[in-house]
Amino acid sequence: MFKVGLACFVLMLAVIDISAQSNKPSSPVVAEADGFAIIPNAAFPPDKRRIYRAVYDSTRFAKDPTVLVPALNNAGSELNTLAVSGVPLANAKFVVVFHGASVDGILDDAHYKAKSGISNPNLKAIAAMKKAGVKFYVCGQYLIGENIDPKTLTPDVIVASDALIVLMSLQNDGYALMSY
Repeated sequence: MFKVGLACFVLMLAVIDISAQSNKPSSPVVAEADGFAIIPNAAFPPDKRRIYRAVYDSTRFAKDPTVLVPALNNAGSELNTLAVSGVPLANAKFVVVFHGASVDGILDDAHYKAKSGISNPNLKAIAAMKKAGVKFYVCGQYLIGENIDPKTLTPDVIVASDALIVLMSLQNDGYALMSY
């Protein structure tokens, strides 16, 4: 009887271990962003047939210059979510709009180093997201107001006339607003 009980206990531990291993977060699209773990039987799993439209309003800089700007981390995390769930990346229609303090996160590497003393950790994430189809805009009005030369920014970001016009236009087109 003891051997049967012990065998059941060991089997239970093995099942728990396998379950824990399969639920480790994965970041297959944007390695720098948070990963995603599939939750069995969870409500609202990603739908492979749905088109996901989101505009990320990026106004905050990271608390630590060694980590991603919050909007980039969240957009990257959602790309990872969709990829892990088998949703084609073509179904992700994501746009990130920078204004305010987050603009420091899109400085080219030389200007980021001059400002923070380290390489810009956001650039690799931006390149991976751009490859996945994400579009990036920065507010031209903010650049003018803060006297920021667009040439100091990564060329992966397009200067828009005004961040709020981009946000309103995309929301009118059915994009969900995500604010960070």
